[in-house]
Amino acid sequence: MFHRLYVGTGAFDIVGKRKRWYILFGALVLVCIASIGIRGFNLGIEFEGGTQLQLPGHGTHGVISPAQAGQVFADATGKQPSSTQTVGVGNAATVQIRSESLDAPTVAKAKEALFTQLQPIGANGQPSVQSISDSAVSASWGQEISQKALIALGVFIVLVTAFLTIYFERWMALAALISLVHDILVTAGIYSLVGFEVTPATVIGLLTILGFSLYDTVVVFDKVKENTRGLLGLTRRTYAETANLALNQTLMRSINTSVIALLPVLGLLIVGYFLLGSGTLQDLALVQLTGMLAGVMSSLFLATPLLVDFKMRDPRFRQQADRVRARRANAARKAAEAEPEPAGGEAAGVSGEAGKAGKSGKAGNSEESAQRREKVYAAASAVPGRTPKAQPRRGRPSGKRKR
Repeated sequence: MFHRLYVGTGAFDIVGKRKRWYILFGALVLVCIASIGIRGFNLGIEFEGGTQLQLPGHGTHGVISPAQAGQVFADATGKQPSSTQTVGVGNAATVQIRSESLDAPTVAKAKEALFTQLQPIGANGQPSVQSISDSAVSASWGQEISQKALIALGVFIVLVTAFLTIYFERWMALAALISLVHDILVTAGIYSLVGFEVTPATVIGLLTILGFSLYDTVVVFDKVKENTRGLLGLTRRTYAETANLALNQTLMRSINTSVIALLPVLGLLIVGYFLLGSGTLQDLALVQLTGMLAGVMSSLFLATPLLVDFKMRDPRFRQQADRVRARRANAARKAAEAEPEPAGGEAAGVSGEAGKAGKSGKAGNSEESAQRREKVYAAASAVPGRTPKAQPRRGRPSGKRKR
């Protein structure tokens, strides 16, 4: 298997099985759209607005856990926090509590309860109520970020469409854009299904994966463009077979590029979440990891099959495919006719048994011949015939005679 990946001879029929990829990707997109419409998103405080309290992660009684801080907050205010998490490690660790918008008296009551029960230690090494800070976030700030992100996404799509149309062609641009929309929908749908919190870092990460999603698609399309140059005048392969060959030739490159790109993202997720406990790094790594995986899958199993279907709408490529099939059928017929038939004496056996051959012997020979023809047809259709090499031209005589 690994040898076939490296040689890239077209052993993996990705384009030929494109209907099953369409069903798979279509079902995934429908599930993601349904989840977005029904469940929605778990928006962070930056988008919904609210109050955030932050206190040191160490107190006189030891380490302050997010569960302890959340319970004290709920008892003091009568409202459950939307999220509690520890940010940072060691002495620099802090506990963040996020909730809906609270008025000033309720915030003061929550801070007093946190100080009384948890005794957080401030920068001076002593418990202090001033070490507990609060901040209010307006929902308008998140809406402004969303609007700017949508504007940036629109400008990006317009520029990419223009570039792909000029450098490649319109059908390649359309196939790349469809795979790009798939990546965005799948990433957003997974966030909705799992319930990941959507923060400004998530929006930034979503914008960064757009370029990676298109990078692999452009690499494959460039190989398809190179392989299909002058294809209409040839009868060796159809457009679908040539595009599938280009996919196989770039398959190992796509896998290597994806693995190398995903390793730093995994490192960012592990270091940011498990070691530092940073919510921002976690959100950034999650959206990049999800988007990159979706981008790799769509560039290999969606973009090129879509391109093949778009190109086969052109009558010229359909006629070229018919010529390829006709040439292969003609080659198979000639190969079957050139194959020698078994001798009658050998087929009938030794003397004395020739009378038993009769009609049954003729029927058996015709059946065997039909089976041989079918095998030849299958072999000719699977392996295209090669163009015979041109005979070397002989040099013109110099006109000089030997003496």
